Amino acid sequence: MANYHTNKRKIINDPVHGFIGISSELIFDLISHSCFQRLRRIRQLGMTHLVYPGAVHSRFQHAIGAMHLMEMAIGVIRSKNHEITKKEEEAALVAILLHDIGHGPFSHALEASIIPEMHHEEMSLYLMQKLNRQFSGELSLAIDIFTGCYSKKFLHQLVAGQLDMDRMDYLKRDSFYTGVTEGVIGSDRIIKMLNVSDDQLVVEAKGIYSVEKFLVARRLMYWQVYFHKTVVAAENLLTMLLKRARQLVHNGEKLFASPYLHFFLESNANMADYGLFTGSDSSDEITENFVRLDDDDIMSAAKVWSGHPDKCLSILAGWFTGRILFRIEFRNEPFSQKRIEDLRKNAIGKFDISASDAGYFVFSGNISNYAYSAEDEKIKILFNNGELADIADASDMLNLSVLSKTVKKYFLCYPKTMNS
Repeated sequence: MANYHTNKRKIINDPVHGFIGISSELIFDLISHSCFQRLRRIRQLGMTHLVYPGAVHSRFQHAIGAMHLMEMAIGVIRSKNHEITKKEEEAALVAILLHDIGHGPFSHALEASIIPEMHHEEMSLYLMQKLNRQFSGELSLAIDIFTGCYSKKFLHQLVAGQLDMDRMDYLKRDSFYTGVTEGVIGSDRIIKMLNVSDDQLVVEAKGIYSVEKFLVARRLMYWQVYFHKTVVAAENLLTMLLKRARQLVHNGEKLFASPYLHFFLESNANMADYGLFTGSDSSDEITENFVRLDDDDIMSAAKVWSGHPDKCLSILAGWFTGRILFRIEFRNEPFSQKRIEDLRKNAIGKFDISASDAGYFVFSGNISNYAYSAEDEKIKILFNNGELADIADASDMLNLSVLSKTVKKYFLCYPKTMNS
């Protein structure tokens, strides 16, 4: 691809990892591409900045950081007499660099709101395939690594595994920007202890305590940051705002929105309907709109919607832009339908809205998480005698059965101005 830069061996100064080098012209050109530059305008942590004001870092920073850690990991594994060619190294760096390119506005907050049933990994893969055509097939090996189709499976594990470079960066970065010290991990130590056995990524026994701390930190970060009750309330407010806007557009209302946002508000199609992986004619249309959509489109629309004559839309938009969030309750069991109905009746009287609209103001849902999945590829510990053991068996300090248990919590949201 044509590029105005002749010197493509740049250095990026990252506040988390320090100086990060760009190791090839292909990687420089991918970073310079508008699809990737868009990640500068996608917040890494969605609405988390409403709780932790410093959490305004972007997906762009995270992707660059993950690429840096991948380069470190490959260097470590090579030093232990495992062959990784220059082509394989570049492909692995490309795979981790582009792993989040399919994220929509506010990252996970609107994961299924822009395109119903869409997961960002699917869109990332599709955009990588689209870029591969633009780059004359130079991304083919990276796509094989990303999808786990390449013969060296440990390279895929570095991109998407229980100790992948994605997690290594986001835990360290998110801890740094939120100031939540419980999330600090020894990523450098874990990477130094990485090895390969029987084509599987393993950790040498000396690194077991760092892995234990990593698993605990991940659990703490989920409940203290990613699933903080105020973050959940804010992200559900945003979801309800988009849901109301979509309904109004489908009812024929003319709403202010960028052309890219309006495209998705008009459509109810899901990933399968768009035919992204079948070569359908709508594929180019959806990607052209998606890669131009970012946080700014949502924020500019919400500011205008706060003055819209539709009461539901204007109230939700005003709350969103003014940080007036739902009250939220958590419990281990589902909330009774009677409690929800009573609160909705309260909302109808309080805001002078219809019964059908009360669901935008009072609703329930659930969230779930685990720190270590015993069902996925396990974290293997390599001992000096060559034997391997699952971290759950090798750890003498942690009860991994607790960390691997899926914790599910139910939540109920309703306006703070209402009685509970």
